[in-house]
Amino acid sequence: MSLCPKSDVRAGHPMSIACGSSHPCDQSFAAAREQTFPCPQRDKPWVLATAILGSSLAFIESSVVNLALPAVQSDFGASSGDVQWVMNAYLLMLGAFMLIGGSLGDRYGLRRIFIVGTILFALGALASALAMSLPLLIGARALQGLGGALLVPASLALIGSHFEEHERGRAIGTWAGASALTTALGPVLGGWLVDQWSWRAVFLLIVPLAALTVAICRWRVPRSPMQAQAELDYPGALTAAASLGFLIYGLAAPAAGTTRAVFVLLAMAAGAAFVWRERRFHAPMLPLSLFRSPVFSGANAMTLLLYGALGGVLFFLPFNLIQVQGWSATAAGAAFLPFTMIMGFGSTLAGDRIRKHNPRAMLTIGPLVAAAGFAALAIPGVDAGYVTGFLPGILLIGVGMTLAVAPLTTVVMDSVAANETGIASGVNNTAARVAGVIAIAALTAFAVWRFGGALVSNLQAAGVPAQLVAELSRNAAQLAELRPPHGTPEPVAAAVSAAVASAYVATFRLLTLLCSALAAMSAGIAWLSMAAEKPG
Repeated sequence: MSLCPKSDVRAGHPMSIACGSSHPCDQSFAAAREQTFPCPQRDKPWVLATAILGSSLAFIESSVVNLALPAVQSDFGASSGDVQWVMNAYLLMLGAFMLIGGSLGDRYGLRRIFIVGTILFALGALASALAMSLPLLIGARALQGLGGALLVPASLALIGSHFEEHERGRAIGTWAGASALTTALGPVLGGWLVDQWSWRAVFLLIVPLAALTVAICRWRVPRSPMQAQAELDYPGALTAAASLGFLIYGLAAPAAGTTRAVFVLLAMAAGAAFVWRERRFHAPMLPLSLFRSPVFSGANAMTLLLYGALGGVLFFLPFNLIQVQGWSATAAGAAFLPFTMIMGFGSTLAGDRIRKHNPRAMLTIGPLVAAAGFAALAIPGVDAGYVTGFLPGILLIGVGMTLAVAPLTTVVMDSVAANETGIASGVNNTAARVAGVIAIAALTAFAVWRFGGALVSNLQAAGVPAQLVAELSRNAAQLAELRPPHGTPEPVAAAVSAAVASAYVATFRLLTLLCSALAAMSAGIAWLSMAAEKPG
């Protein structure tokens, strides 16, 4: 029997959460634990396998759902505003409850919470596969997000709790390599499942993997003791979730004016209640004192902008590739391979270089390169090729994110005291996940408005009858999925399809330029907030 002491792992193996991979501070769940537990040597390979399988569940799901969304929209005849909630419901629950999910593992035992989270995640996946309506699918995805909020922090914490310090680096490296492989193969596998069977197969894939994970965990992962004295900030978690939920719904509300204003006000009220609670509770979910550090505040502001830009582009890009360019879901998934490979295998090098170079420079240059990549995605038009059209932007985004994301681990961890690294990483993880929700909601509202105007102009220029123009403009929220009514004469239908494709490409160009601006703003924040000294 051996005890597994705490270690201080600063540089991780980060990849984009938008592509279904780990955030840079995910590994601090493994590295920043105060409690360590006996772990027989013969059980350690099984603990590592359990952590890999558990993390892979979330990675696979996140990496393939974006590819399934065009098929979901087509099956349910949904608008873009409605289909975004398939992603938002999951990310909202994941982001709002991840901090308290980590605390639950400390209180009730990592093994127990890991199993509960995995079961909830699998039940949400099964319910998603069987959903017969979009509201049911969205509800199932929310359940998955809740399961993920328990599963994700517990999976990496298992490594931190059951491996000794001299073993932990190799264990995390093995986990990281498996994560890179999962992330690279996930979109291709998911696209193939969508093409060959249905988007429902993407969710069904999770169920046997989750069953295997639970079986191994129950069989070979040692129990960890409960800490009944640990107090949980349930009101903080609920007010945070309410504030985020009201804000996202207000941004995504189909009606403008009063409806949106009411929900924004509700979001502000819930946010004020959250701050009030955290200031007065002796064991807050989010210690506000952390934000006294300009580096910590700057790193999290940078995370919001950079991950918001990435999440927005990767949400809309599959619709462009599949619905406008006419690619299969498999081909669209393969288009992301260069990005995931660069992130997966370049992050280790970036993590090493942060020890020799000023993080301020890397965290400024990286987002600027990513901004150039987002802007490059505005160049391809309708019927664009991959190599000369989309690949340059994807490569630049991969390089830029690799330069930027890995050093965030060091900056966030170094900006707080040693006994605050766990909560600091949790805050940064939450910021990364919430960023995608806010960006998708805000950009979708903008996209519908911009697409509607461009569509009407294109239809009128093509000589489409005014009555049909009015009917199509009322359904502009479907974006690239918009089709002419049955019975439309072939020449008119062709003109409508061309107008829709052109309007979506014009809208996508503006979206990518907005995301480029967000990434450039994150570079500015990094330059202003990070210390200029070279790390020692």
